[in-house]
Amino acid sequence: MARILALDDVLDAVQLIKRILERKGHEVSAFTEEEDALGHARREEIDLAILDIKLKKMSGIEVLAELKKITPTLKTIMLTGYPTLETAHESLQLGADDYCVKPIDGEELIDKVAGLMGHKAAR
Repeated sequence: MARILALDDVLDAVQLIKRILERKGHEVSAFTEEEDALGHARREEIDLAILDIKLKKMSGIEVLAELKKITPTLKTIMLTGYPTLETAHESLQLGADDYCVKPIDGEELIDKVAGLMGHKAAR
């Protein structure tokens, strides 16, 4: 089981991520506000962050940079509805481990989480 932080400014999207991954035995904390997600990361240990690139106040890339300051070894999956080579490259350069294109495919997300979490993944 992994402790996962999910951040997307669309409530339905984070609820979907939470539902998909909790069914696989993961503990998921879902947020729609950047400050709430960062506060949670400062208070609680997390293994993986799933971040939308386009958020309200900050970009997902900025949130990723802040999370890496808090937990340098944090695994991260970026979400985007607008996949470009530039956003993928920038995410990976800043330390994201993978990315998913929206709309979210549940099986793809489960596979990516399992791949990043290794023994912590519930398969």
